[in-house]
Amino acid sequence: MKQISHPESLANHDLAPISSDPHVLYEKIPARTPEGEEIDGLYHAKITLNNPEQYNSYTTDMIRDVILSFRKASHDREVVCVIFTGAGDRAFCSGGNTKEYAEYYAGNPQEYRQYMRLFNDMVSAILGCDKPVICRANGMRIGGGQEIGMACDFSIAQDLAKLGQAGPKHGSAPIGGATDFLPLMVGSEWAMVSGTLCEPWSAHKAYRMGMLAEIVPALKIDGEYIANPLVETQQYVDEYGRLILGEPKSGEALNEGKALLKKGTIDLSLLDETVEKFCTKFIYTFPDCMTKTLEELRKPKLIAWNANKENSRAWLALNMMTEARTGFRAFNEPAGRDREIDFVALRQALAVGTPWTEELTESLLPRSRSASE
Repeated sequence: MKQISHPESLANHDLAPISSDPHVLYEKIPARTPEGEEIDGLYHAKITLNNPEQYNSYTTDMIRDVILSFRKASHDREVVCVIFTGAGDRAFCSGGNTKEYAEYYAGNPQEYRQYMRLFNDMVSAILGCDKPVICRANGMRIGGGQEIGMACDFSIAQDLAKLGQAGPKHGSAPIGGATDFLPLMVGSEWAMVSGTLCEPWSAHKAYRMGMLAEIVPALKIDGEYIANPLVETQQYVDEYGRLILGEPKSGEALNEGKALLKKGTIDLSLLDETVEKFCTKFIYTFPDCMTKTLEELRKPKLIAWNANKENSRAWLALNMMTEARTGFRAFNEPAGRDREIDFVALRQALAVGTPWTEELTESLLPRSRSASE
């Protein structure tokens, strides 16, 4: 190969250094040929949400580092594509950090508005990255985690993962991207189902609906991978004409699936192999043509996102004085306890014109309900 000359110095396009906070990890992984050989001077950037104890939920500080990480990967001349993932095998991301929401932002709309500016910039950083972005869904992708995952260009999931929204169940609306992206990905009717009812879909169903590019098994029993035993993984139609693929099992079949799940171990090796195969394919394309293609194919997402993000930010901030103030505090209860408010009591109170006061909020929280029983 002919010797290529390099300029003695190259401009630095970093906006600011990524902090040393260990909760967001930025790595450069050597790119490989299809045969597995490392390619000199080429890498894939891996951005990891590293908060597994809280299901990789993002804090304010983490959002800043995600933005800077995507900007760095976008203009790094050596980077071919970006892998966005979470630590561990339980969650890609469960959304915003519940503790921070409940203890700082609830009842503090002016602060939450500024937080949402950062969140908006994080979604925009993903949508504006000059490199292909793969969401490596290593576990659940819920709420804001689902929204930043859908902002990515490709999603590859391990098949035990659940994906969905949490908004109206926990005091918010899924307007951090879900209401923009869901209709484009799954159609208006199923977007309504996902966005309003907040019932998570299995990875198998999400793949069937067009939300995921690939799914791979993660459960290993006696050294062999098996598909998620908790959902129907065969495509068939029931007696009502409904397609069952990806739907939860019930009855004895569900009990058998739970027993299998306890018997096995989680191994994400196949997920990593599949992600790497995707990354390798990008190497063998013209980089500028790739970037332009990404920009054009992202336009439906960008048009919806840019049209709505500012008024969504304002609404979400004001909602911190009413429903979010209540819902986030309830959801901050320890795992294993009731984490939903008394929805019937709320609707009854609003039906007779009760104003939103601290007294109303307190009366709706799970601990208030438990104390009265």
